[in-house]
Amino acid sequence: MRGLKQVWVKSTLVYAVKRLHSAIDTWTVVTELISAIRKSEPLITASRVDQVKLLIVRLQEKLGQQDNRRFCLFKALQAHILPLTNVAFNKSGSSFITGSYDRTCKIWDTASGEELHTLEGHRNVVYAIAFNNPYGDKIATGSFDKTCRLWSVETGKCFHTFRGHTAEIVCLAFNPQSTLVATGSMDTTAKLWDIQTGEEVSTLTGHSAEIISLSFNTVGDQLVTGSFDHTVSLWDVPSGRRVHTLIGHRGEISSVQFNWDCSLIITGSMDKSCRVWEAASGKCMATLAGHEDEVLDVCFDYTGQLIATASADGTARVYSAVSYQCISRLESHEGEISKICFNAQGSRVLTASADKTARLWDVQSGVCLQVLEGHTDEIFSSAFNYEGDTIITGNMYPLSGLGSIPFQFSIKLALRKM
Repeated sequence: MRGLKQVWVKSTLVYAVKRLHSAIDTWTVVTELISAIRKSEPLITASRVDQVKLLIVRLQEKLGQQDNRRFCLFKALQAHILPLTNVAFNKSGSSFITGSYDRTCKIWDTASGEELHTLEGHRNVVYAIAFNNPYGDKIATGSFDKTCRLWSVETGKCFHTFRGHTAEIVCLAFNPQSTLVATGSMDTTAKLWDIQTGEEVSTLTGHSAEIISLSFNTVGDQLVTGSFDHTVSLWDVPSGRRVHTLIGHRGEISSVQFNWDCSLIITGSMDKSCRVWEAASGKCMATLAGHEDEVLDVCFDYTGQLIATASADGTARVYSAVSYQCISRLESHEGEISKICFNAQGSRVLTASADKTARLWDVQSGVCLQVLEGHTDEIFSSAFNYEGDTIITGNMYPLSGLGSIPFQFSIKLALRKM
């Protein structure tokens, strides 16, 4: 219990400093902050106040630092013999996974680039993949063979095969507690599965077309699904009941996500817009327009204060989730942008494009800080690790013909220079 308390204290300090770091100029302000924290945290005794003061100042200094170090290519891995579908890190960034049209998912060691396990058993494309972060001991894979499988990261063994969908599975997610897996399918339904028993918990019906994206809130009691029927549905997880239908988009939904405090939902659409919705009421709070082509991906930063959008028009944008104003326009790609994500600090955005490059951007200025080159075909997927010092990118270009293996498809790891 003592260890848990100490983790809570540190998390509280980080959150408080993030909110107040611009104002923490003197020891007076720091003292006021500690006084407020001590009211709810008895472990911060008088004897520890000076230590906590020093910790807060160091956190404030770290949050205020501008990290201008560049990334360099660390590994180029020949991953699969057929095109890749997705890549994902575990929470620590110590390992990552790749899905492929070759019907497998592979687990890799980030530091060495070594292949740890090949997860075999699916009979068709492995399209959707995920770690059960923050735990990172399990992997879920969704396939065009209409099944989802649950795997052990340590051994590569399959725990369960979830059967019940009548068409391809194209999206999935773990709840934050790692007790459920949600799957979305071309059969117009989403399903919830119990990780422990392998049993189906509920089937979420109501969409009239494919479910292409889904996301749990951080509490795990709600799920949002986006469909090609132009609508978004909000579901109560314990009951499987639909709470709201979010109507307003005039095109297929491409991406959905909750913010950190579960109050807002963002949706990207083929109608060239991103919409912001209030989760409690289902009301549309704002329509973020400006793109000249389909919005292919949307995301919040870790605090839920910023929104990023990626478009087929070759540009990305960053908006305030408070004022809904555009903060910066990210313009220099020469092809559509299929993937966008923030680093954990919220200071950088990573984009992956059909122009064969990934690009790193400063959030506030919109300046392109670095072009990550080396791929010879479109980059379809990319990700930061949690620390923000490693990037993974995956493309679909056949690199070489070796013996009986006609092609291999690559992933690249970039590390930040010290």
